Amino acid sequence: MPALIPEGFELMSLAPLTKTLIERKLQKYCEQRIPEHAKSSVRITFKFFGAKVTLWEERPAFSDPTVWIGVVFAQFRFNSITKKWTLYCADRNSRWHKYIGVEPTEDFKKLLKEVDRDPTGIFWG
Repeated sequence: MPALIPEGFELMSLAPLTKTLIERKLQKYCEQRIPEHAKSSVRITFKFFGAKVTLWEERPAFSDPTVWIGVVFAQFRFNSITKKWTLYCADRNSRWHKYIGVEPTEDFKKLLKEVDRDPTGIFWG
């Protein structure tokens, strides 16, 4: 019988190789997601926090266009016991909720494709 693992449970940070592979995938994704003509007004970035990686949409601040303001919209959490990633979406108050459109998976790219596909409109509106 498998041990019960609390939702969102993490033991540690990502292994260096795993982090590097995820970083490469996300760099490519973020560069390709925004069309060239829009890159001066919007960008997609990511940040690692332990065993989580969060996607942000950033835009220049209205009051000071040299300052970029970010809003979180997707988060991937790695469970070091199951070796699976779980996708979360942010509500309008930047609180995280487990995304129900896809099950936790070892395939990070599958979750990234789900964000891009966005069948519910939760990520891209």
